[in-house]
Amino acid sequence: MATQPKGRNDLIALLAGLRLTEFLTCHEEAAIKGEKEGWSFGQYLLYLSEMEAEARRQRRVERVLKQSCLPRDKTLETFDQSWLPAKVRRQIPPLVDGGFAEKGDNVLVFGLPGRGKTHLVCAIGQELILRGFKVLFIPTYRLVQKLLVAKRDLTLEKALKRLDGFDVVILDDIGYIQQDRDEMEVLFTFLAERYERKSVMITSNLVFSQWDRIFKDPMTTAAAIDRLVHHSVILQLNCKSYRGEAARLGLQQDQAGTQQSPPATNPDNEA
Repeated sequence: MATQPKGRNDLIALLAGLRLTEFLTCHEEAAIKGEKEGWSFGQYLLYLSEMEAEARRQRRVERVLKQSCLPRDKTLETFDQSWLPAKVRRQIPPLVDGGFAEKGDNVLVFGLPGRGKTHLVCAIGQELILRGFKVLFIPTYRLVQKLLVAKRDLTLEKALKRLDGFDVVILDDIGYIQQDRDEMEVLFTFLAERYERKSVMITSNLVFSQWDRIFKDPMTTAAAIDRLVHHSVILQLNCKSYRGEAARLGLQQDQAGTQQSPPATNPDNEA
């Protein structure tokens, strides 16, 4: 039979031992609030339980965001979707909901440099984390380097298992990889291991017909494309350069500010 707590210090010790941090922090304030509003004991417990659950969710999100290596500034809020083709804009909401990740489908984003491919996949990745998925963002060249080291050290299987802990792996700029055979093999192995089980999101400035530059061997190229496309959503960013247009608009604003304003004595006040 459980021993009854003897007082405030006993309660604090129990809450700390159970790691109920929000209970520990807020129970006295919640008791005062509940007394004023006439809560039942059950309502008091529900209030504290909801605060505890939300605090744990926020801590998990922060922990998973840190593990993801996603750039924090690349969010949907900071991405001007008006530059995207209408079809791509319609595809974003279902991707954000995460249905593709639940099924182990892939997302392939194509477009010339400066079209916002990286920003878009990172923004979707951050939304997925808010919905409970584990995401990893990594440039393709860096993933290949890590897998090569693991293969050399006879720990490739272990490295692939660690990557398997992520629901979605975002491979950025796969088109910039010009691999030799060893590099091509570890990348293909990674993609094959995730096939129909876990999702990848890939950005590329090369269309599929140019992927022989990546995988060299025609059969390997065809096999890689086949696995990626089988269950996939393809986004074609056939639009103006996102970075170029942003730079142009910024330059216009700077010029307008220079023409309309007297010379500033403090650089921080310049347009």
